[in-house]
Amino acid sequence: MAGPGRGVDESEGAIASVSERSLFADVSPVEPLPVSLPASHPGIQPLSPDRSAPIPAPIPAPVVHFRRLSLSAIRNSVVSAAGMELDRGVAFLLVPVFLASGVIVYFSLAVEPDFPQPIAVVVLTALCAAVTRSWRKTHLCFMAALLCALGVLAAKVETWRAGTQMLGSVIQTQLTGRVVRLDQMANGRIRLTLDVISTARPTLRYAPERVRVSARKIPAEMTAGSVATGYARLLPPTGPVRPDSYDFSFDSYFAGIGASGFFLGNPKIVASEDAPLAARLSSSIEKARETIADHIRDSIGGAEGEIAAALIVGVRAGIPEEINESMRRTGIYHIISISGLHMALVAGTIMGLLRGAFALFPDFSSRRPVKKYAAAAALLSIAAYLIFSGIVVAAERSFIMLAVMLVAVLFDRAALTMRNLTISAIAVIVVSPHEVVGPSFQMSFAATAALVGAYAGWSDYRADKATAPPQRRSPAAFVTRKLVAGTGTIAMTSIIAGSATALFAIWHFQRVSPLSLFANLAVMPIVTVVMFLAVVSALAMPFGFDGPFLYMMGKGLTAMIAISGWISERSPVDAVGLISLQSVLLVTVALVIATMATTWLRLAALPFALAGLLTISETRTPDVLISEDAHLVALPIGGGELAVNRVRSNEFTTDNWKHALTSATIVEPETFEKGDVRFDIADPADLPPGAPFYCTAGLCLARHPSGAIIALADDRKIARPACAFADLIVIDDATAYYNPCRNPLVLVVTKRQLARMGSAAVFFDPLSATTRAEIRFAVKQPYRPWHEQRRFSREARGLPPYRKPEKPKKAAVQ
Repeated sequence: MAGPGRGVDESEGAIASVSERSLFADVSPVEPLPVSLPASHPGIQPLSPDRSAPIPAPIPAPVVHFRRLSLSAIRNSVVSAAGMELDRGVAFLLVPVFLASGVIVYFSLAVEPDFPQPIAVVVLTALCAAVTRSWRKTHLCFMAALLCALGVLAAKVETWRAGTQMLGSVIQTQLTGRVVRLDQMANGRIRLTLDVISTARPTLRYAPERVRVSARKIPAEMTAGSVATGYARLLPPTGPVRPDSYDFSFDSYFAGIGASGFFLGNPKIVASEDAPLAARLSSSIEKARETIADHIRDSIGGAEGEIAAALIVGVRAGIPEEINESMRRTGIYHIISISGLHMALVAGTIMGLLRGAFALFPDFSSRRPVKKYAAAAALLSIAAYLIFSGIVVAAERSFIMLAVMLVAVLFDRAALTMRNLTISAIAVIVVSPHEVVGPSFQMSFAATAALVGAYAGWSDYRADKATAPPQRRSPAAFVTRKLVAGTGTIAMTSIIAGSATALFAIWHFQRVSPLSLFANLAVMPIVTVVMFLAVVSALAMPFGFDGPFLYMMGKGLTAMIAISGWISERSPVDAVGLISLQSVLLVTVALVIATMATTWLRLAALPFALAGLLTISETRTPDVLISEDAHLVALPIGGGELAVNRVRSNEFTTDNWKHALTSATIVEPETFEKGDVRFDIADPADLPPGAPFYCTAGLCLARHPSGAIIALADDRKIARPACAFADLIVIDDATAYYNPCRNPLVLVVTKRQLARMGSAAVFFDPLSATTRAEIRFAVKQPYRPWHEQRRFSREARGLPPYRKPEKPKKAAVQ
């Protein structure tokens, strides 16, 4: 992007290059001096009588410094720096920032807007921007507002375009559908994504168009494009496991998945009519992915084969969870996600191999633009890599950036890296606006922007610094210097990217990787070699010569797994709890300023970053968490322990709660038989603070460290006696229409409420025992489109669970 510029050696043999930032250097215009100057002219030093040296000027008075710090001087400096930023093109770099802001505003709205509203705002701001073109500052403000309005409109259009039909309630039906994708799970099951063709027994009136179901076993000949049928249990998409956490219903809506579930038996293949052209093309690509993934698994085997399949074709479902967890704890899980590192290595390997091959034919290379040929081949290679990797957000961003650079090579143009990032961000926002609020988009672009900004700053520093010609070194010193430089580069890359994404990781996952720097330093050289072998094996695979390369790739992955596991075992607890949203927003603003500004205005990022760090802890940790099905309740009881009311609980939910509540151990309930004298409900105040759940006969009791008592009841009748002593009562009964307690200080949560408004977080008042507990639900009403299906479940309608009527028993023969 930027290279050596000012201060370079222009002597014979030196190579001079110019940084594009130097083209906009803040240099005052030089005016021609008059022929004669008065000796007393201010600011001009008169020469000595012999005209050999200027007469030393007097030391300026301190008042000059005070004048420099005046408000008018500061204002002029800000205006000058802002003008220079605009001249350097910062306005274009801010386009995706304002577009993303509009997208965030849309998804934060409490009510779904109609189309006329965002369209009217877009038209109004566009007219205002057109009218105010003569007033630059006002015009820029209206342009920013227009971009925000366009972001809102783009998100609204995507929501309308998705229009996913979501299943409203749990149901069992005979399902027939065309296989879109097959994933081999680590637990041995097979996950199928199906385009629904029909349903029967019963026939669903509002059947989803696409579902994701699992099976224990499938026919060997079943592939993408096959039509499968079987009796399946379908479940509606679930909401967040706690308020402000990842919303699976939101993700399912924009992925087009209307339901999930499992086959009650093994699905079968049935004959069908020819599929549409688009479906046949998609099936062909998916079949190719399956074939390549199976070949890689067979060649390498084990967890290494699964990781190799993930790196080459983006199939990650089969990686064992313990390896996934170790890579998350060590901060190297980004290696599995196909992103800029993988795309750059693929493009660089292809270009290097082709240019090396062209160099073997000097006559041809001297007459033809072989660099452009290599760039075109690299562009086609990364396009194929994008398609076969599943087209995820990080891969999309990386592909667009590299595509812009390679196209620039084809047309003999310079590719500005930050502009490439801006173009890729605009493309992703326009095509998939919902990705803006997801962790992949935020962490991917934050890391890339930080790295590009740091590289630009370092390039400017090197351009302003005069460097002497390199001295001759011995081969050992040369290799040592290169190794040290490479290690330093990897370390700085890890530090910069980790710092830029730390708060986003904490906000979305409530965890950090304390030893990520050491893990990345240890495995990145291995990953570089592994990706080179992956590219070579992919090129050799059609000819059957990929075996040795896959073998060496597997050995490298074995080393990577061993290093990751060793560091993970020695890594401290990575759960950091919840942080405030305002801290994330403030740090985001600081990151935008620091990476996009090129003048001293980047110092404006410091107050935003400081404010973001100071407000991290300004969020209250819930005292009790309740799942949306009312089956699972958890509360921290001190000492890093989290008490739950079930022995067999949902592992994903409890892991999420552990990280949010900074707990390390799950404490299972103690169960007593009915009538056991050790469980005396008549005097629950004897329960010590911080006691786990004690359960018997449809009732569970626990006591929070604050002294509040939590009761869980199977129905309203069992819950009624708890009204005398409990501060919180959770009733696992959708038919409980009214509050069984007359005490207004008792908070009662029913299964019907949770079905309508999702999981809940409860907060007790530690300073007052006469204050009712506060509750916050994950889903708000009125519903947005991705939550509309919640109103149709049996629980939300206050109906008991569906049970098949029992068949009448035949009378015994006398």
